[in-house]
Amino acid sequence: MAYVISDACISCGACADSCPVGAISQGDAHYEINAGSCLDCGSCADTCPMSAISQG
Repeated sequence: MAYVISDACISCGACADSCPVGAISQGDAHYEINAGSCLDCGSCADTCPMSAISQG
């Protein structure tokens, strides 16, 4: 199951920089993960300073 980003996201971009497949982009309110591209590797969750990313 793909990772998801919660409303705790502060749009710092750390997760997007760490994604090996470029599945993360800026959305309207905060960054969002494209579930179809996500590899479930967890590198984004490990980098998020707000712990705003979890498995969906």
